[in-house]
Amino acid sequence: MSRRVRRKVARKSKGNDVVASSCPEIRDEVLDLELPGTVDWRSLPDDTVIQLLSCLSYRDRASLSSTCRTWRTLGSSQCLWNTLDLRSHRFDANMASSLAPRCVHLQKLRFRGAESADAIIHLRARNLCELSGDYCRKITDATLSVIAARHELLESLQLGPDFCERISSDAIKAIAHCCPRLSKLRLSGIRDVNADAINALAKHCPKLTDIGFIDCLNVDELALGNVMSVHFLSVAGTSSMKWGVVSHLWHKLPNLIGLDVSRTDISPSAVARLLSLSQSLRVLCALNCPILEEDTSFSASKYKNKLLISLFTNIFEGLASLFFDSTKKGKNVFLDWRSSKNNDKDLNEIIPWLEWMLSHTLLRSAESPQQGLDNFWVEQGGALLLSLMQSSQEDVQERAATGLATFVVIDDENASIDCGRAEAVMRDGGIRLLLGLAKSWREGLQSEAAKAIANLSVNANVAKAVAEEGGIEILAGLARSMNKLVAEEAAGGLWNLSVGEEHKGAIAEAGGIKALVDLIFKWSSSGDGVLERAAGALANLAADDKCSTEVALAGGVHALVMLARNCKFEGVQEQLRGALCHSLCHLSWQEAAGALWNLSFDDRNREAIAAAGGVQALVALAQSCSNASPGLQERAAGALWGLSVSEANSIAIGREGGVAPLIALARSEAEDVHETAAGALWNLAFNPGNALRIVEEGGVSALVDLCSSSVSKMARFMAALALAYMFDGRMDEFALVGTGSEGISKSVSLDGARRMALKNIETFVLMFSDPQAFTAAAASSAPAALSQVTEGARIQEAGHLRCSGAEIGRFVTMLRNPSSILKTCAAFALLQFTIPGGRHAVHHASLMQNAGAARVLRGAAAAATAPLEAKIFARIVLRNFEYHQIEHTA
Repeated sequence: MSRRVRRKVARKSKGNDVVASSCPEIRDEVLDLELPGTVDWRSLPDDTVIQLLSCLSYRDRASLSSTCRTWRTLGSSQCLWNTLDLRSHRFDANMASSLAPRCVHLQKLRFRGAESADAIIHLRARNLCELSGDYCRKITDATLSVIAARHELLESLQLGPDFCERISSDAIKAIAHCCPRLSKLRLSGIRDVNADAINALAKHCPKLTDIGFIDCLNVDELALGNVMSVHFLSVAGTSSMKWGVVSHLWHKLPNLIGLDVSRTDISPSAVARLLSLSQSLRVLCALNCPILEEDTSFSASKYKNKLLISLFTNIFEGLASLFFDSTKKGKNVFLDWRSSKNNDKDLNEIIPWLEWMLSHTLLRSAESPQQGLDNFWVEQGGALLLSLMQSSQEDVQERAATGLATFVVIDDENASIDCGRAEAVMRDGGIRLLLGLAKSWREGLQSEAAKAIANLSVNANVAKAVAEEGGIEILAGLARSMNKLVAEEAAGGLWNLSVGEEHKGAIAEAGGIKALVDLIFKWSSSGDGVLERAAGALANLAADDKCSTEVALAGGVHALVMLARNCKFEGVQEQLRGALCHSLCHLSWQEAAGALWNLSFDDRNREAIAAAGGVQALVALAQSCSNASPGLQERAAGALWGLSVSEANSIAIGREGGVAPLIALARSEAEDVHETAAGALWNLAFNPGNALRIVEEGGVSALVDLCSSSVSKMARFMAALALAYMFDGRMDEFALVGTGSEGISKSVSLDGARRMALKNIETFVLMFSDPQAFTAAAASSAPAALSQVTEGARIQEAGHLRCSGAEIGRFVTMLRNPSSILKTCAAFALLQFTIPGGRHAVHHASLMQNAGAARVLRGAAAAATAPLEAKIFARIVLRNFEYHQIEHTA
């Protein structure tokens, strides 16, 4: 089945509660302490327990703390609640109030979304120093102003990287008045940052050294020149900047060390003026600045002790020059700095700022692919992201991992990635680094690392490296996460890896199948993304014989049927099976139906699917997907084809209204849909009641069209067999009695339909008749003559079809039918099913022996009134039958 890659996308702030009310597994373990050989957890030293709790996610930390009174006390230790990351959880006023007793000494908080922002004041964290939020499009001036007023000790405020569209200069002024200790302010996507707001910051925040107005529409350049305290300034992605004003004013800022103008239209002259006139400036970051890059004559080498970072400079060499050490020229420059004993105060400020700004700019550039960046990504960009993944700043690590997940993607809709970039990441040790991040206890890092692994694994070589480095076990573990975002990305990784046949067994051994099935049950009502990925992975795994059994044993059949019954894919207006859950994307249905298709060809799975309501669900799906993609149509019809192998299921499909949608699918323009729809209708037509339904629903003309004009030879073959079943006489008897259902058409002309069907069956079979070869075979009993006819008549794919004893018996009986066309068709079908080397030829020969076929075949081959084609085909089938008997006996 298909793969899936993802670029960075905004996520809704939904998730599970941070604090679980109980943890039964742990509680039971504590109650059983008297068992021999059991460790008494309550006897662990306090510092050991605190260290253990510090390695857990906030949810697990809170849950484990609830197991006993001692641990509850230790779990409230100040050192465990200095920082809090609530981005992966639903955080509202009630949750904030429940956490408030633990947050008295909270200093650092990360949150996601407007609802979480509104709840922050309920934490009563008066000592909060650092606040960072993302996906803040709906945060208003009022919310931000209240947050600032309640946290006057705030030193760092960061909102982004998405646009803060509802925040204006009024909120920035409120921050300036309320937070005099502010040293870092980074805001993204503000429409207008006016002079009043900036001057308020300059006046009331004397410690403000780091300012970022990123991706803003308008920023007052003159006012920024008044913020004398600023050391680091970023206006990356900000439009409408007057660079003439900037270059004549900002170089006078006495403390400006780092300036980021990436993704802007800054001119070479402005860059030159800033570098030459500023006494304090050491780093100017101008990545992805088209006007600057167009000037091929520009060189920054003449500006001594000044570093220009751009697409046309050697970034790693430039960064190494900051150390004034010519030996450090590799791609681990940031790691070298962290491990060095450098006492340069400015440098100790520059490197963390550079890491943050580079990770932001690289991610933004990856999200908006541009022409001309291919060489940069392969030669420097990918390596920079890998280097940034080793930062000590968690948000830098996350953005770098997200950047890796994004920059390799060429087309996320068609799961296309740039193989050169992916393999460059692998060569530079990126897989091991990403897997290391995925093992972090921080769920934000787990999620982004898993997404990068998933996207990179679309490349077969990278997938192999991921497996060899233990990535399958890591992803299977993350798929069990209580965090939906982590589980979703891990399931995406397993989905992409499951495309490779060599990885399916390893996924099963790592417990991946059970984890994927559990995900469908766990997030059945709210997890569209996670359901899509879990269903896609299970669809791939179900195609493997061994894994198919494990899918069934793990409850996968029930999970996938539930998914197909209770959810709808995007774009379908008709509700399925009554009240439905939240909308799933198109591929969720497609992959669920695909998995059921694969599973349905196993007898045990087939009955389990039917028992779980799969017939009704798949009929409903087939009824609703007439305008869907060919892939979904093929899978829906294919799943019904697999189920209809059982006559009981076939009857149920007809009773539930499955005939009409299958006829509609048979009229599809897609060749693959022709095959699955024809196969399903062939199985249904075996039952006389269904055969009559096909006639009444206008199915004869659809099957005739398939038989005469489909591009697929297999679809034409199965359509001919369906028509033969329908008009071998059994339906006539049934029609006289009636189906017993309401609405049966009395105007259906069986005679007219029979004539049209037989005519097209004859035309189809005669396509495989070479008069010269048949004449030669009739005149000679030599094997070569029959072999020539066999090769001309053979439909290669038909060797994969497996018939039941009843079906083989029906074809044998059809050899005695008064209709010469049906005789010929029956002999032609048995020829396809018994050709030596066919997958099920021996099985079919055994069934023919039980049906007494030898005598009937001899009679058909010798019949004086039979068509030549029927005689020759019968002779070939008899020879095949005898061949298999000899082989079986030997």
